Amino acid sequence: MKLRSFALVPLLVAGLVTAAGGQKVFRSGIELVHFGVTVIDRKGNFIKGLKPGDFEILEEGRPQRLQYFSSGEDATDLPPLHLGLLFDTSGSMTEDVKFSRSAAIKFLNAATRASDVTLVDFDTEVRVARYGPDDFPRLVERIRSREPDGYTALYDATGVYLNGAAEQDGLKVLVLYTDGGDTSSSMTFSDCLSLLRMSDATLYAIGFLQHQSSTVRTSQELYLRQMAATAGGEAFFPSSLDQLDKVYGRILEEMAARYILGYVSDDQRTDGAWRDVAIRLKRPDLKGAKVRVRAGYYGPYKDPRR
Repeated sequence: MKLRSFALVPLLVAGLVTAAGGQKVFRSGIELVHFGVTVIDRKGNFIKGLKPGDFEILEEGRPQRLQYFSSGEDATDLPPLHLGLLFDTSGSMTEDVKFSRSAAIKFLNAATRASDVTLVDFDTEVRVARYGPDDFPRLVERIRSREPDGYTALYDATGVYLNGAAEQDGLKVLVLYTDGGDTSSSMTFSDCLSLLRMSDATLYAIGFLQHQSSTVRTSQELYLRQMAATAGGEAFFPSSLDQLDKVYGRILEEMAARYILGYVSDDQRTDGAWRDVAIRLKRPDLKGAKVRVRAGYYGPYKDPRR
């Protein structure tokens, strides 16, 4: 599917306001709000082996009853993993495209648990296709064949992926490969952050900034870090394939150490408003540990005229 970037904003915003309202369901018949949670100790190590009773959930300051819990260590109880690759093929990537291709293929080889992979490659245009496990050779060939050209519709490409991911049940991990610039999106950076807040996909950004000036590098790094933080992930800036091994090791370790917490909100309103959510640790011995999780979600929306 090929999408021109200028047509995206009204469609994506309208679609995601309603689609993001009801968070996806891991168990049939139960409308769950769910969050991916990572717990990190003071040394930066992931804390595994926590139990449901170790967490408390507050929505708008009100305690919520935990009704779904799984951890990366219990592979038999995990929802399906949907992997997304956002691949920058614009002209500004000319010096980095070989590195970027190798990086994407290297990650695909490591992420063996994915049920499917959605590739969104973008320049002035945004193109998206979804591949099953048996289509891996075609996916690799597509990554290798696209030559860098055109402008950069990074924010629109992010929106295209999120719009499609809203229809998927399970865990969604999006890995972005880019030099960070956006030169042709209809969507603004603020629009993009809003869509990331609406979605339940986790974003990891891998930025190739070594060929940019220090001023540009600083601003692009800030944008990518903000996008990743908004979506509950991290941003990385490797300068060699050797560094990629550490980056992917970190991402895969985090995916394996993540907890999924779900609950049915006690707030029955359907106004689509933002709801602050805090997930905290209850055990005194975990004092000082950092909980990385989204800051909240948008509640369900129902048109009052219907």
